[in-house]
Amino acid sequence: MNNFLSNSVFFGVLLCLLSYQFGVFLRQKTKIAAFNPLLISIIIVIFVLVTLNIKFEDFYNGSKYISYLLTPATVALAIPLYSKLTLLKANFKAIISGLIAGVLTSLISVLTMSILLGLSHEHYVTMLPKSITTAIGIGVSQELGGIPTITTAVIIVTGVFGNVIADIVYKIFNITNPIAKGVGLGSSAHAIGTAKALEMGETEGAMSSLSIAVAGIITVIFASFFANLI
Repeated sequence: MNNFLSNSVFFGVLLCLLSYQFGVFLRQKTKIAAFNPLLISIIIVIFVLVTLNIKFEDFYNGSKYISYLLTPATVALAIPLYSKLTLLKANFKAIISGLIAGVLTSLISVLTMSILLGLSHEHYVTMLPKSITTAIGIGVSQELGGIPTITTAVIIVTGVFGNVIADIVYKIFNITNPIAKGVGLGSSAHAIGTAKALEMGETEGAMSSLSIAVAGIITVIFASFFANLI
């Protein structure tokens, strides 16, 4: 049975879609932030692969087609941004300042933790692009001599964590401005955070969409400097 499933071209796609849909259903029913659909789907996929003894390579051969949708999905984020173009122009300085602050906070936190935990240079640069989208983060990691596979995992964990705790953080610090919410999520939790921002509102989603691209560019600029600090 497991051989049949592992050799099925679309088994990976079906498993991913059903797992994510179950995560969405669970989130809607429970209203618990910790039940993030992506996190739930990751847990289910790992459980199925381990239980049925399916090799990751076989699973990936069937699920890689979903990855082709990543680029058009990312480009589609420009739609809510375009609808809020006037708002962007009116708050341009504040938004850029927030993005720079967000990127620097991410890089400095990685630097501090790496020093405290005694991480090697390789592991340090692997963690540096944790808060930007995977497409850019993997390239940054490779360029700096990091481990791209670990970078991918760290980026996903960062995004899920940001998505889960966003409401709690905004409530504790009484952050109510939609622009601030969007910039905060986009610059710290990339696309997964943007999914949360879109749930909050159109303005939050638009600002978060912008933040993904700009935060990625700013990180590329600053990462080379920070990489030389360890």
